[in-house]
Amino acid sequence: MTPNTPDAPHIPVLLGPLLAGVAPVAGVWLDGTLGAGGYTRGLFEAGAETVIGIDRDPLALELAQDWAAPYGDRFRPVQGTFSNLDTLAGELLDGVVLDLGVSSMQLDLAERGFSFNRDGPLDMRMSQEGLSAADLVNDCDETELADILYHYGEERASRRIARAIVAARAVAPIETTLKLAEIVSANLPRPKPGQSHPATRSFQALRIAVNAEFHELADGLEAAERALKPGGMLAVVSFHSLEDRIVKRFLQQRSGRMGQGSRHAPMVEVEADRFVTLTRKAIAADDAECAANPRSRSALLRIARRTEAPASGADRSALGLPRLALKGER
Repeated sequence: MTPNTPDAPHIPVLLGPLLAGVAPVAGVWLDGTLGAGGYTRGLFEAGAETVIGIDRDPLALELAQDWAAPYGDRFRPVQGTFSNLDTLAGELLDGVVLDLGVSSMQLDLAERGFSFNRDGPLDMRMSQEGLSAADLVNDCDETELADILYHYGEERASRRIARAIVAARAVAPIETTLKLAEIVSANLPRPKPGQSHPATRSFQALRIAVNAEFHELADGLEAAERALKPGGMLAVVSFHSLEDRIVKRFLQQRSGRMGQGSRHAPMVEVEADRFVTLTRKAIAADDAECAANPRSRSALLRIARRTEAPASGADRSALGLPRLALKGER
């Protein structure tokens, strides 16, 4: 079945500040989360000679056929995950851009099952392969469900919600987004004006678990370190505190800003800096962008420049990965 066309145009978040922060743009760049192509087109307009567009979602590559024709061979679409971006690129890069989380395109398609505002199958698979959110919701035991909701969504009512899910699925399988959203909402206070939907954290948690997003992010940051030329730029846009914490700590660690230990912690062996962090404080969208694109309200941008030091593995224990991610995600 051909998916419905999203009913709202894709607006890349923080594109202006990103392009300003990585300027001048030239050479070969990689957009590790292609989506609807907003960042890729922005990179071309800013001066990139070639852009490699990676996405695990086959729909993103299918839609690229409609907008990418003017760029010809300068645009190289690749299906895969950005955790393997160095291998998929096949060459050293002048810049890497990562736009984390779910894309507007995926949210706007009810049949993809990402949105609690649109009724559709409880799916959430970015690659359209493997275990779905429905599999987790209907097969995980109560403790595992509660752990997923708490560690991946920071949902304080995780145990109560997990208990309600298990009780509901004993009557009938939970197969749709609105059914799950109804169960979650019934176990949380009614939101006050301006507050997010009660199911926001639970849907975030399940999506992260389904797509192993934290594992992908840590791997992707290390892959970017391996792929970037000396002087190459890394720009990462995140959308919630758990993602941003991983990016922030990775850049702190790789730029020598993790500290030298204390009486409560052992000394850390000093290595050559792999990055120079250009955004000590993450850049957020201004009021004008938030008004034009509400999805930008939670976005945070961090930018760093690669040094000449050889790439090496990051200390995963210092990245702030949620506990379940350290045990390996589904």
